[in-house]
Amino acid sequence: MRSIELTFDGSLDALIRSDWARLADAGLPSLASHTTPSNRPHITLAAGNSLVLDAGAQDVWAGLPVDARFSGVVVFPSQQGKYVLARLVVLSKALLELHAGLHRFSTGAFANTMPGSWTPHVTLARRIPGHLLGAAMDCVDVRAEGQCIEARLWDSATRTVTPLGHPLPAT
Repeated sequence: MRSIELTFDGSLDALIRSDWARLADAGLPSLASHTTPSNRPHITLAAGNSLVLDAGAQDVWAGLPVDARFSGVVVFPSQQGKYVLARLVVLSKALLELHAGLHRFSTGAFANTMPGSWTPHVTLARRIPGHLLGAAMDCVDVRAEGQCIEARLWDSATRTVTPLGHPLPAT
């Protein structure tokens, strides 16, 4: 699988990592346990087993940085009796335009990452048993804001991250 992701400025990255740490400190599932260098807080814009970017996608990144705000948490079903806990991203015109622009220059994305079906979020934990969801939600400081400053391509087959466009300094 391949995915196109937005990563955050330093303060927002640190805040999400704090969520991960609070979950882990409470003995709950958390992305803090994934210690590979490629594991960073991010928003997935597109994902797919055969995701391909056309050359024109390079122009999409001129829209960075994009403000990012969160409000509340969202729970997705994962496997029987287990769930994914994530911060819900507040949709903005700039984020929607960036997302739509990317999809104009890509093919092979999963349906749930396409415009009109996409739920922008930042994953905090996977495989949380249902009876622990309340405790997990209590660990998350739900309101936050910052900026998405970079885009990258994650390729799970090669376990590599490729920067997309030109990284911008945090403001």
